[in-house]
Amino acid sequence: MTTNEELQQLLKNLRLQRILDIYAEQLRAAETEDVSYTEFLLRLMRAQFHSRQESALDGRIRRATLPERWSLETFPYPRQPGVNRKQIRSFAELDFIAKAENIVFIGPTGVGKTGLASGILLKAVENGYRCQFIRAQDLFDDMYASMADRSSRQLVKRLARIDVLQIDELGYLNLKPEQSNIFFKLMEERYHRKPTIITTNLGYDEWANFLGNRNMVDALLSRIRHYCHTVRIDGPSLRDPQG
Repeated sequence: MTTNEELQQLLKNLRLQRILDIYAEQLRAAETEDVSYTEFLLRLMRAQFHSRQESALDGRIRRATLPERWSLETFPYPRQPGVNRKQIRSFAELDFIAKAENIVFIGPTGVGKTGLASGILLKAVENGYRCQFIRAQDLFDDMYASMADRSSRQLVKRLARIDVLQIDELGYLNLKPEQSNIFFKLMEERYHRKPTIITTNLGYDEWANFLGNRNMVDALLSRIRHYCHTVRIDGPSLRDPQG
C-alpha cells in the first residue's frame, strides 16, 4: 500500500470524508501558495468542521419534521401589512425560549402563520435546540392512538421534553374528551418549562367549541396565555393570485 493509499484509508476509517474529498485540491493549492504546514492542516480541519456542523444541522432539521425550510428572511413582509416585522425579528433572537414564553399566531387561512412560526422554529434548530413541528390533526391522531395501547403518558413525556414544539393549524377538529385531556396534560407539562408555538384560525374564545369542557379550556388557556406572545394577523391571503 502506498503512502497516499494508506492516507485515504485512514481518512475513511476516521470518517473524515470532507478532508478526503478536498485533500488533493488543497495540497495543490498549498504548494502553489507556499503555505505553512499549519495553515494547510488548518484549512483541512476547518472544512471538516464546517461539514460536520452542516450535517448536524441537517439531522436536527429532519428530526424537527419541518415540512419546508421556511425562512424569516424570505417572508414576503411587503405583501403582508398585518405582520409587525420588528416583532418577528425579536422572536428570531430566541429570548422567548429561555423565558419559556409561548407564541400563538391567530389569523385566517393563508396569511402566513405557518411560514412565520416555522421560520422561528428553524432559527431555534439552527441554534442547537431540539424542536419539532407537528400538525394539530396529527398530534391528536397520535393522542387517540396512544389511548389504545395506553402509551399516552409516554407520548406526553416525549413531547414535553422538546425545547420548542410547534403545533400547526389548531382548529375545528372532532375530538374525544380523552384527547382534549391528553392535550391539557401536555400543555400543563410544558407550562413555564418549554415554549410552544401554536398557529390557529380560531380566537381564544372559540377554543371551547372543539376542545369541549369549558372549565378545562379556561384552565388550559390560563397556562398557555400566562407567558405568551399573541400575534393576531389581520391581512390579505398570501395565496391569492398575483398580478
